[in-house]
Amino acid sequence: MTPLPRTVRLSPWDLGRLGLLGIRTRPGRVGLSAFGIAIGIATMIAVTAIPASGQRALMDQLSALGTNLLQASPQETPQGAVPFPPESVDMVARIGPVSIASAVANTHTKISRSDRNGEQDFAGIAVLATRLNLPEALHLRLRAGRFLNQATAALPTVVLGADAAIQLGFDHLTADPPPQVFIGGRWFTVIGILEPIPLAPDIDSTALVGWPAAESQLGFDGQPTVIYTRAAEAQIDAVREVMARTINPAAPGSVTVSRPSDALAAKRATESTLSTLFLGLAAVALLVGGIGVANTMVVAVLERRHEIGLRRALGASRGQVRIQFVIESVVMAFAGGGAGLLLGVAATIGYARYQHWPVVIPLASAGIGLGAAVVIGAVAGLYPAVRAARLSPTEALAG
Repeated sequence: MTPLPRTVRLSPWDLGRLGLLGIRTRPGRVGLSAFGIAIGIATMIAVTAIPASGQRALMDQLSALGTNLLQASPQETPQGAVPFPPESVDMVARIGPVSIASAVANTHTKISRSDRNGEQDFAGIAVLATRLNLPEALHLRLRAGRFLNQATAALPTVVLGADAAIQLGFDHLTADPPPQVFIGGRWFTVIGILEPIPLAPDIDSTALVGWPAAESQLGFDGQPTVIYTRAAEAQIDAVREVMARTINPAAPGSVTVSRPSDALAAKRATESTLSTLFLGLAAVALLVGGIGVANTMVVAVLERRHEIGLRRALGASRGQVRIQFVIESVVMAFAGGGAGLLLGVAATIGYARYQHWPVVIPLASAGIGLGAAVVIGAVAGLYPAVRAARLSPTEALAG
């Protein structure tokens, strides 16, 4: 009686080499299979990353409208406005979520083109003392010249708003001689002209002088008139609630704080809607990509049922057949998923640069895409391998 063949136990190293054998011996089929997987994963990455880049561009545009900007000013009453304490700006800057606090103050002085003009000739231009960080708070841009700094803020120098410059007859600046205006009985040198300011149009018709110069030369009392504050958007409502009590603890009711920009409400609604849309797109793309991976792997394994039957006839166990094809499927899926990840990222970068958008690659989508390719490839390779391994060698060879 002929003894039954004894199954040989293979080491993990041998199983790994066996699993890679099909990849080395069939590079054309493996390349096409990996390409199909790569297309599915690249589609998933692009479908999620390109809208995310568009969302970031839209959010940046909305943020430029002042979604995190608050403005505080004294409330007008029949008895007059209650001035802010001189230290109120520094007190606001100490609020946790506040990133910057700046201020301007009305010096109640007149400005004119020369000492021969009447006092009412340029009555529409207010002369304001300003903190040096006002450009950062209001995103100011200069049409000509430069803004005030630590050195010029203590000197008789002035920066004109866009409308004030036109009214005073300055459309450009000259170095020799430097243009001058007459403020409070003194000559001030014009060192800069601002572009129009969408977030604070009142500044367009003002002349800005340094805080120290206003105190030393214009009799300014150091009390701010308007405080501009930027804070974290998520905390903007909380900051607004405490600003009045922080600016004037003795009379918080005398402080008027602007409500957050309508753009903030639009930004929050847009962000919520787009986030839900992206989740749906990611789910659909992952499903489509998973089906593509599974289809590629199932067809690739079913085509090799003759090989499976031959290996079974030569004494390979069912477990060894399953492990061989699972290893091959995982390696193929990982290679295709990695290539798809790179392809999707490249497509996203190219399209975002073409649209002048910031490039956003959701790391979660990239990780899920690559992981999904490996998991689906393993499952897709295991199912037909299990079915084929269950067949007898004669059935597998005949099929």
